[in-house]
Amino acid sequence: MDIDTPAGITVWLDRELIGPVEITFDATAVSADGPNDQVSDLNVFWMARNADGTTPVHAKPRSGRFAEYNDLLTYYAGLGGNRNTTTRFRRYIGDLQVRPLLPEHDLSAADAMLVPNRRQTLTLIAAGTRIEFRRDGRPLFVYEDAAPYRRGWFALRTTHSHLRIQDLRIRRLPDR
Repeated sequence: MDIDTPAGITVWLDRELIGPVEITFDATAVSADGPNDQVSDLNVFWMARNADGTTPVHAKPRSGRFAEYNDLLTYYAGLGGNRNTTTRFRRYIGDLQVRPLLPEHDLSAADAMLVPNRRQTLTLIAAGTRIEFRRDGRPLFVYEDAAPYRRGWFALRTTHSHLRIQDLRIRRLPDR
């Protein structure tokens, strides 16, 4: 899948996932001569549900503006956000105003950012209370969730960028 967009866009998988689950895919942030070839904002949502209970999550109209996702119950990771200056993990709680961010889940080191034109393998895990976001096998975020989200949808989101997504694999993990 080639996502080449001048504005916010979210691509949802059209089926609900039930945990424990592992989602793996390869992503390349394209930096060439295209108008959207900005290395920025590879965002993922997993185990996402609408806080109001409506389903499926992708049936609710959203414009692509990031604030329109605050009402989700979901795990979120943003790799190379804010023009490739931040990498963050959040557990969204369905509040329109509050998006909790723990200090240890707000990275700014160069080795936690997107690398232009390099294929990177991303892995998202929701296995009971263990939630992980890995890049190239290295955990960037590990979170122990006392009240884990056990089912929901998966999506990729970006804005004003060009991402190449390959080899999406989803597998059910053994129950813990």
